[in-house]
Amino acid sequence: MKFAISSKGDNKSNMLMQRMKSYLIDFGLTLDEEKPDIVISVGGDGTLLYAFHRFKHRLDKTAFVGVHTGHLGFYADWTPDEIEKLVIAIAKTPYQVVEYPLLEIIVRYKHNGKESKYLALNESTVKGVEGTLVMDVDIKGQTFETFRGDGLCLSTPSGSTAYNKALDGAIIHPSIRAIQLTEMASINNRVFRTVGSPLILPDHHTCMLKPLNQDDFIITVDHLQLLQKDVKSIQYRVADEQIRFARFRPFPFWKRVRDSFIGE
Repeated sequence: MKFAISSKGDNKSNMLMQRMKSYLIDFGLTLDEEKPDIVISVGGDGTLLYAFHRFKHRLDKTAFVGVHTGHLGFYADWTPDEIEKLVIAIAKTPYQVVEYPLLEIIVRYKHNGKESKYLALNESTVKGVEGTLVMDVDIKGQTFETFRGDGLCLSTPSGSTAYNKALDGAIIHPSIRAIQLTEMASINNRVFRTVGSPLILPDHHTCMLKPLNQDDFIITVDHLQLLQKDVKSIQYRVADEQIRFARFRPFPFWKRVRDSFIGE
Protein backbone atom coordinates (compact mmCIF):
# COMPACT_ATOMS: atom_id res chain seq x y z
CA MET A 1 0.00 0.00 0.00
CA LYS A 2 1.18 3.54 -0.82
CA PHE A 3 0.68 6.36 1.67
CA ALA A 4 1.26 10.08 2.11
CA ILE A 5 1.14 12.21 5.26
CA SER A 6 0.19 15.88 5.54
CA SER A 7 1.13 17.88 8.64
CA LYS A 8 -0.24 21.08 10.13
CA GLY A 9 3.38 22.25 10.35
CA ASP A 10 3.78 22.78 14.08
CA ASN A 11 6.41 20.88 16.05
CA LYS A 12 3.98 18.37 17.58
CA SER A 13 2.35 17.53 14.24
CA ASN A 14 5.69 17.27 12.43
CA MET A 15 7.06 14.95 15.12
CA LEU A 16 4.01 12.67 14.85
CA MET A 17 4.25 12.73 11.05
CA GLN A 18 7.86 11.57 11.14
CA ARG A 19 7.09 8.81 13.64
CA MET A 20 4.19 7.54 11.53
CA LYS A 21 6.31 7.60 8.37
CA SER A 22 8.98 5.54 10.07
CA TYR A 23 6.49 3.04 11.51
CA LEU A 24 4.61 2.57 8.23
CA ILE A 25 7.79 2.09 6.21
CA ASP A 26 8.94 -0.49 8.79
CA PHE A 27 5.66 -2.32 8.16
CA GLY A 28 6.47 -2.46 4.44
CA LEU A 29 4.25 0.37 3.17
CA THR A 30 5.56 2.74 0.50
CA LEU A 31 5.75 6.52 0.89
CA ASP A 32 4.28 8.07 -2.28
CA GLU A 33 3.45 11.77 -2.28
CA GLU A 34 2.02 11.66 -5.81
CA LYS A 35 -0.30 8.63 -5.99
CA PRO A 36 -1.11 7.46 -2.46
CA ASP A 37 -3.79 4.92 -1.64
CA ILE A 38 -4.27 6.52 1.76
CA VAL A 39 -3.53 10.04 3.01
CA ILE A 40 -3.01 10.63 6.72
CA SER A 41 -3.66 14.17 7.90
CA VAL A 42 -1.92 15.21 11.14
CA GLY A 43 -3.19 18.44 12.70
CA GLY A 44 -6.89 19.25 12.57
CA ASP A 45 -9.84 19.56 10.24
CA GLY A 46 -8.12 22.44 8.44
CA THR A 47 -5.11 20.22 7.70
CA LEU A 48 -7.41 17.62 6.18
CA LEU A 49 -9.04 20.31 4.04
CA TYR A 50 -5.60 21.15 2.63
CA ALA A 51 -4.93 17.45 2.00
CA PHE A 52 -8.28 17.09 0.25
CA HIS A 53 -7.51 19.94 -2.16
CA ARG A 54 -4.02 18.60 -2.77
CA PHE A 55 -5.33 15.19 -3.84
CA LYS A 56 -8.78 16.12 -5.21
CA HIS A 57 -7.72 14.93 -8.67
CA ARG A 58 -7.67 11.30 -7.44
CA LEU A 59 -10.65 11.08 -5.08
CA ASP A 60 -11.74 7.74 -6.55
CA LYS A 61 -8.37 6.19 -5.67
CA THR A 62 -7.35 7.82 -2.39
CA ALA A 63 -8.88 7.53 1.08
CA PHE A 64 -8.28 9.97 3.95
CA VAL A 65 -7.82 9.56 7.70
CA GLY A 66 -7.14 12.31 10.25
CA VAL A 67 -5.12 12.56 13.47
CA HIS A 68 -5.84 15.66 15.56
CA THR A 69 -3.10 17.39 17.53
CA GLY A 70 -5.38 20.10 18.89
CA HIS A 71 -9.12 20.10 19.45
CA LEU A 72 -11.16 17.07 18.46
CA GLY A 73 -12.29 17.40 14.86
CA PHE A 74 -15.02 16.06 12.64
CA TYR A 75 -12.48 14.75 10.13
CA ALA A 76 -9.47 14.29 12.40
CA ASP A 77 -10.78 11.73 14.89
CA TRP A 78 -7.62 9.83 15.98
CA THR A 79 -5.56 11.11 18.90
CA PRO A 80 -1.73 11.30 19.17
CA ASP A 81 -1.64 8.53 21.79
CA GLU A 82 -3.39 6.23 19.30
CA ILE A 83 -0.92 6.50 16.42
CA GLU A 84 0.65 3.06 17.06
CA LYS A 85 -2.85 1.56 16.99
CA LEU A 86 -3.65 3.49 13.80
CA VAL A 87 -0.39 2.44 12.10
CA ILE A 88 -1.08 -1.23 12.87
CA ALA A 89 -4.65 -0.85 11.60
CA ILE A 90 -3.44 0.74 8.34
CA ALA A 91 -0.76 -1.92 7.84
CA LYS A 92 -2.74 -4.98 8.88
CA THR A 93 -6.49 -4.28 8.65
CA PRO A 94 -8.66 -3.91 5.54
CA TYR A 95 -10.43 -0.63 6.14
CA GLN A 96 -14.02 0.33 5.44
CA VAL A 97 -14.48 3.15 2.94
CA VAL A 98 -17.10 5.74 3.83
CA GLU A 99 -18.03 8.31 1.17
CA TYR A 100 -19.26 11.83 1.90
CA PRO A 101 -20.84 14.20 -0.64
CA LEU A 102 -18.99 17.23 -1.98
CA LEU A 103 -20.11 20.60 -3.32
CA GLU A 104 -19.56 21.42 -6.99
CA ILE A 105 -19.13 25.10 -7.89
CA ILE A 106 -19.19 26.32 -11.49
CA VAL A 107 -18.47 30.01 -12.11
CA ARG A 108 -19.51 31.21 -15.57
CA TYR A 109 -18.25 34.49 -17.04
CA LYS A 110 -20.07 37.10 -19.10
CA HIS A 111 -17.91 37.93 -22.09
CA ASN A 112 -15.49 35.11 -22.88
CA GLY A 113 -17.90 32.18 -22.47
CA LYS A 114 -15.49 30.37 -20.17
CA GLU A 115 -16.19 28.73 -16.83
CA SER A 116 -14.24 27.57 -13.79
CA LYS A 117 -15.10 24.46 -11.76
CA TYR A 118 -14.24 23.87 -8.10
CA LEU A 119 -14.96 21.24 -5.45
CA ALA A 120 -15.53 22.02 -1.77
CA LEU A 121 -15.47 19.62 1.15
CA ASN A 122 -17.01 22.11 3.63
CA GLU A 123 -18.53 25.15 1.97
CA SER A 124 -18.41 27.97 -0.54
CA THR A 125 -19.40 31.56 0.22
CA VAL A 126 -20.16 34.51 -2.05
CA LYS A 127 -19.70 38.15 -1.02
CA GLY A 128 -19.63 41.36 -3.02
CA VAL A 129 -16.38 43.26 -3.43
CA GLU A 130 -18.19 46.47 -2.46
CA GLY A 131 -21.54 47.10 -0.80
CA THR A 132 -24.58 44.87 -0.58
CA LEU A 133 -24.69 41.58 -2.44
CA VAL A 134 -27.76 41.47 -4.72
CA MET A 135 -28.43 38.20 -6.52
CA ASP A 136 -31.31 36.25 -7.96
CA VAL A 137 -31.43 32.77 -6.45
CA ASP A 138 -32.72 30.15 -8.89
CA ILE A 139 -33.53 26.64 -7.69
CA LYS A 140 -34.01 23.86 -10.21
CA GLY A 141 -34.27 26.37 -13.04
CA GLN A 142 -36.87 28.63 -11.44
CA THR A 143 -36.37 31.97 -9.68
CA PHE A 144 -36.87 31.50 -5.95
CA GLU A 145 -35.96 34.91 -4.52
CA THR A 146 -33.79 37.99 -4.91
CA PHE A 147 -31.25 38.08 -2.10
CA ARG A 148 -29.92 41.32 -0.65
CA GLY A 149 -27.42 41.20 2.20
CA ASP A 150 -23.83 40.48 3.14
CA GLY A 151 -23.49 37.15 1.37
CA LEU A 152 -24.57 33.56 0.86
CA CYS A 153 -23.09 30.27 2.05
CA LEU A 154 -23.51 26.89 0.36
CA SER A 155 -22.36 23.95 2.46
CA THR A 156 -22.06 20.18 2.34
CA PRO A 157 -23.53 17.97 5.07
CA SER A 158 -20.07 17.33 6.53
CA GLY A 159 -19.43 21.08 6.41
CA SER A 160 -22.76 21.89 8.03
CA THR A 161 -21.06 21.91 11.46
CA ALA A 162 -18.59 24.61 10.34
CA TYR A 163 -19.40 28.13 9.05
CA ASN A 164 -22.92 27.06 8.16
CA LYS A 165 -23.70 26.40 11.83
CA ALA A 166 -22.40 29.85 12.78
CA LEU A 167 -25.02 31.23 10.36
CA ASP A 168 -27.76 29.27 12.16
CA GLY A 169 -27.89 26.60 9.48
CA ALA A 170 -29.02 23.05 10.22
CA ILE A 171 -26.61 20.23 11.06
CA ILE A 172 -27.04 17.49 8.45
CA HIS A 173 -25.75 13.94 8.75
CA PRO A 174 -23.01 13.42 6.11
CA SER A 175 -24.68 10.28 4.76
CA ILE A 176 -27.38 12.52 3.22
CA ARG A 177 -26.60 13.68 -0.32
CA ALA A 178 -27.68 17.31 -0.13
CA ILE A 179 -26.39 20.88 -0.02
CA GLN A 180 -27.53 23.73 2.22
CA LEU A 181 -28.02 27.42 1.43
CA THR A 182 -27.76 29.87 4.33
CA GLU A 183 -27.95 33.66 4.36
CA MET A 184 -25.53 36.20 5.79
CA ALA A 185 -27.34 39.23 7.22
CA SER A 186 -30.15 39.40 4.64
CA ILE A 187 -32.11 42.63 4.22
CA ASN A 188 -35.77 42.08 5.04
CA ASN A 189 -38.25 44.96 5.26
CA ARG A 190 -41.47 46.13 3.60
CA VAL A 191 -39.70 46.48 0.24
CA PHE A 192 -37.22 43.60 0.16
CA ARG A 193 -37.92 40.07 1.34
CA THR A 194 -36.13 36.71 1.44
CA VAL A 195 -37.29 33.42 2.91
CA GLY A 196 -34.93 34.02 5.83
CA SER A 197 -34.39 30.32 6.56
CA PRO A 198 -31.74 27.80 5.51
CA LEU A 199 -32.68 25.75 2.46
CA ILE A 200 -31.67 22.10 2.12
CA LEU A 201 -31.54 20.94 -1.49
CA PRO A 202 -31.42 17.28 -2.58
CA ASP A 203 -28.79 16.01 -4.96
CA HIS A 204 -30.97 16.38 -8.07
CA HIS A 205 -31.57 20.12 -7.46
CA THR A 206 -29.26 22.88 -8.64
CA CYS A 207 -28.89 26.32 -7.07
CA MET A 208 -27.93 29.13 -9.46
CA LEU A 209 -26.89 32.60 -8.30
CA LYS A 210 -27.25 35.41 -10.84
CA PRO A 211 -25.76 38.84 -9.98
CA LEU A 212 -27.89 41.95 -10.44
CA ASN A 213 -25.85 44.96 -9.28
CA GLN A 214 -22.19 43.96 -9.82
CA ASP A 215 -20.12 41.27 -11.48
CA ASP A 216 -17.01 41.06 -9.27
CA PHE A 217 -17.16 38.83 -6.20
CA ILE A 218 -15.12 37.24 -3.45
CA ILE A 219 -15.86 33.53 -3.63
CA THR A 220 -14.44 31.13 -1.06
CA VAL A 221 -13.94 27.42 -1.63
CA ASP A 222 -13.20 25.96 1.80
CA HIS A 223 -10.03 27.80 2.92
CA LEU A 224 -9.36 29.29 -0.54
CA GLN A 225 -10.39 32.90 -1.22
CA LEU A 226 -10.83 33.81 -4.90
CA LEU A 227 -11.53 37.15 -6.57
CA GLN A 228 -13.82 36.43 -9.50
CA LYS A 229 -14.44 39.13 -12.12
CA ASP A 230 -17.00 39.46 -14.90
CA VAL A 231 -19.26 36.80 -13.35
CA LYS A 232 -22.42 35.80 -15.19
CA SER A 233 -23.61 33.11 -12.76
CA ILE A 234 -22.45 30.77 -10.00
CA GLN A 235 -23.91 27.27 -10.02
CA TYR A 236 -23.97 24.94 -7.02
CA ARG A 237 -25.00 21.31 -6.79
CA VAL A 238 -24.04 18.03 -5.15
CA ALA A 239 -20.91 16.90 -7.00
CA ASP A 240 -20.60 13.59 -8.81
CA GLU A 241 -17.30 13.12 -6.99
CA GLN A 242 -17.20 12.08 -3.34
CA ILE A 243 -14.49 12.10 -0.68
CA ARG A 244 -13.51 8.68 0.66
CA PHE A 245 -12.60 8.24 4.33
CA ALA A 246 -10.78 5.17 5.64
CA ARG A 247 -12.66 3.90 8.68
CA PHE A 248 -11.01 1.43 11.06
CA ARG A 249 -13.64 1.81 13.79
CA PRO A 250 -17.15 3.26 14.18
CA PHE A 251 -17.57 7.02 13.70
CA PRO A 252 -20.47 8.18 15.90
CA PHE A 253 -21.36 11.44 14.15
CA TRP A 254 -24.00 12.63 16.62
CA LYS A 255 -21.70 11.87 19.55
CA ARG A 256 -19.05 13.99 17.83
CA VAL A 257 -21.60 16.80 17.46
CA ARG A 258 -22.55 16.54 21.12
CA ASP A 259 -18.93 16.46 22.30
CA SER A 260 -18.00 19.43 20.09
CA PHE A 261 -20.88 21.78 20.90
CA ILE A 262 -22.46 20.60 24.14
CA GLY A 263 -19.75 18.75 26.06
CA GLU A 264 -20.23 16.32 28.91
